[in-house]
Parts: sequence; C-alpha cells; structure tokens
Amino acid sequence: MPGGTGVRSTSGGESSRRRGVSFRFVGEAISELRRVTWPTREEATRLTIMVLVVSAAVGVFLGIIDLVFSRLFDVILAG
Repeated sequence: MPGGTGVRSTSGGESSRRRGVSFRFVGEAISELRRVTWPTREEATRLTIMVLVVSAAVGVFLGIIDLVFSRLFDVILAG
C-alpha cells in the first residue's frame, strides 16, 4: 500500500454492518423454520423406528460379512 502502514483499521460501521447481516440471517432462518411442514408425533415415531431397524439390519449384515472374511483370511494365511 503506497504511503500507508499496511495496517487496516476497522471502522465501527463495518462491525455493525456484519452484526446486521447476521441478525438478518437468523431472522430469515427462523421465518423459514416456521414455514416447514413438521411431521406428526406418530410419523416421527414410525420413521425413527424404521431408521433403528434398518441400522440394526445393516449392522448385522456387515458383522456377518466381516466374520466370513475374517475366517476366510485365517484359513488362507494359516494354510
């Protein structure tokens, strides 16, 4: 920067402008959340149970696959 110290000063206006932008963002986010169609308690419960069941099934499946490959590698490396 010719003739300057290279130090940038922040003015009070810039700080208050950032604060205004963040408050506006929060206000817009809240207004968007008010327009969301939230699930009923029954839907939320049903979907939660579905997620838990599918997660458990995938966990059991991956566990079985892991066990099979583990035994397979034991046989291959031992022989």
